[in-house]
Amino acid sequence: MSIDTLRQSDIEPFLEMAAEEGWICDHWELEFLRRAFPAGCLVWREGNRPIAFVTSIKYGRSGWIGNLIVSPALRGRGTGSALIQAALSALETAGAETVWLTASTAGRPIYEKVGFQAVDTVYRWRGKAPAGSETLQPSLDLTAIKAIDRAGWGDFRELIFAALGGKGTIFTAGDGFLCRHRYADGVQLGPWGCLTPETARRLLQQALQSAGETAGTFLDMPGRNREGAKLLNLTGFRVAGSTLLMYRGRCPAYRPELIYGLASMGSFG
Repeated sequence: MSIDTLRQSDIEPFLEMAAEEGWICDHWELEFLRRAFPAGCLVWREGNRPIAFVTSIKYGRSGWIGNLIVSPALRGRGTGSALIQAALSALETAGAETVWLTASTAGRPIYEKVGFQAVDTVYRWRGKAPAGSETLQPSLDLTAIKAIDRAGWGDFRELIFAALGGKGTIFTAGDGFLCRHRYADGVQLGPWGCLTPETARRLLQQALQSAGETAGTFLDMPGRNREGAKLLNLTGFRVAGSTLLMYRGRCPAYRPELIYGLASMGSFG
């Protein structure tokens, strides 16, 4: 057994394992992560067979660990902990002062043992498009979008916008932005950052109305964004699950009231 870097040929085995867990992720996410931060995208192998995975990505002064998954037959043997330690080592060597992740309730003790602490709950919301129409015109450049994202997370995360730019549509209005992109089974909203609830309302309306008929729309929102939760409830969204948002290292300048949607379903923040 050995820990190795994630190869392109490992992506399909990962997606098969992720599908069995009910995760929402796509091929392009793994390709993006593998190319953006290869040192932190790792596989535990038995011979040539991948049996456990972890991915991570380094931003300015922070990083994100996602997609820790271990074959059921190997759980409870320290495989996941070894992969987490290896990813942390790669991130800290690259200069990450704060490392983020989302964890299930069952996974929380694993991460607390290596210094993570919970800072929020992330709720997964699901809904569909309402009737009506309102047309918004682009009013922010990419520099402004990145600045709003930084206001929420306390770090510049340019890699996210480079990855999502060709994958979906970015809506802007006043002092906010919302990125919408499609998966096989629906539409994800996020990243979504706004300085005011009214801007968030207008962006959500536009993103939903131009999405067309889909199998559904989903997003992950910090629980401490109370205005965001009110907006989603009024729009017909309902909570479909939750995870813990945790960090390790330097205390982040985290402002959840400005974060209406995470950029991914757990893969990269």
